[in-house]
Amino acid sequence: MQIEGVAALVVGGAGGLGEATVRRLHASGARVVVADLADEKGKALESELGVRYVRTDATDGDSVGAAVEEAVSLGEFRIAVDCHGGPASGGRLVGKDGSPMPLAGFRTTVDVYLTGVFNVLRLAAAAIGRTEPYGADGGRGVVVMTSSIAAYEGQIGQLPYAAAKGGVSAMTLVAARDLSPLGIRVVSVAPGTVLTPAYGKAADQLEAYWGPQVPHPRRMGRPEEYAGLVRHLCENDYLNGEVVRLDGALRFPPK
Repeated sequence: MQIEGVAALVVGGAGGLGEATVRRLHASGARVVVADLADEKGKALESELGVRYVRTDATDGDSVGAAVEEAVSLGEFRIAVDCHGGPASGGRLVGKDGSPMPLAGFRTTVDVYLTGVFNVLRLAAAAIGRTEPYGADGGRGVVVMTSSIAAYEGQIGQLPYAAAKGGVSAMTLVAARDLSPLGIRVVSVAPGTVLTPAYGKAADQLEAYWGPQVPHPRRMGRPEEYAGLVRHLCENDYLNGEVVRLDGALRFPPK
């Protein structure tokens, strides 16, 4: 699929992975909508690049629907990328004091990192499905979701997050099969440890801890590498129903 000239929605587009993706898609000629709750960063991108910023809560149907309609207003809406973040609870399933993990934290984490992704997927796919097909294969577009290597080897204390990201990975093939009659592809990226600006002053400490554990290259990932993969997933029409790990061959240890 050709990126130039099409409309793209990036949910979480003001964050580390999202901003890099917005910049890469914009540089490739897409008309990009940045959907996020970070008003200051979103508006800064809007001013700098000429993209559209829409304040968006991924877990709210009306909010995501408004962002999708903004993307539709820009032309042929064919690309939706979801890399939003939010609060995530942690801790052992049963604490050292014998108390069970609180249910509320689990529900919140799953709501943000799984239900929110489903919400974006369903609304973006419905809108992409209304576009005219392109090319001989009858394709209409692609939805890129973000999982994590925690979906496969989550660490001690990561149960809610691992469950949510595991759900994203599990949805990928099923969604691709569901949407195949519409010519919409669904793919996911499962990043390992990626060093984003959100870590702030802790960046050097995290790099010193995680970098040596990555087989090659022996460092944490970069947001630009995620964005580069997203671009390829958009352009390669034969990538469908797959979760692509982006982790330098890292496998999380138990803790």
